[in-house]
Amino acid sequence: MKDIFICPEESNFYSSCLDNFVIRNCKNYESIVEFGSGDGSPVINSLLKNNFDGVIQGFELNTSAWKVANSTIDEYNLTTKYIIHNSCLFNSSQPDAEYLIANPPYLPAPDNDIYMPLLFGGIDGATVTNELLSLGYENVLVLISSFSNPTSTLNLAKENGYCVQNFMVLPLQFGYYSSDPKVKKHIEKLRENKMAFYSGDYYFLAGVLFKKCHESGIDLSNELAQVMTSL
Repeated sequence: MKDIFICPEESNFYSSCLDNFVIRNCKNYESIVEFGSGDGSPVINSLLKNNFDGVIQGFELNTSAWKVANSTIDEYNLTTKYIIHNSCLFNSSQPDAEYLIANPPYLPAPDNDIYMPLLFGGIDGATVTNELLSLGYENVLVLISSFSNPTSTLNLAKENGYCVQNFMVLPLQFGYYSSDPKVKKHIEKLRENKMAFYSGDYYFLAGVLFKKCHESGIDLSNELAQVMTSL
């Protein structure tokens, strides 16, 4: 659902989270599923920097982004490691994998009539993220915005048996799409209801690795909640 119009800073952050939380920790031949591959650049950059023997299956609805991604995958001879389907993960057979990774759409708005509809994350911005955490994958890496009802995501993750094993946080300024007057006004309303957290023109974007609790002795959920609601 993400298209190719992702800011470079966010793309690099996603790639860094992939490096540190997933790719470098994967054992031999582990498999990864990606929701919303976009132009594929975060995963491609990570694969070019790291030794990874498994397979990443991506899902991308935007045909233009899918074509760009496959062209780059061919260019770097990564066709055996990174396969992107021009379809939606939710409507697929959902392949078995050790990890699910995603930079899901997280813009909150009353509806998807916004500058970039593919970035619409539901009324509170957390709809797609929460759906991903309901698929049951053992490990889930997602980016979570502080203005997209992060508390609901953390609560749902706990209900679904996940602990926060690790996270990274990036301060970001509101960009072109989040500054859409319709979106910004809606985020202000969410803030009044303690569903969005930001300071001035800044919000936090967190890369979070969720892991089923029976596999992890670490749970940083409270620490992440404190950070994401501190603005």
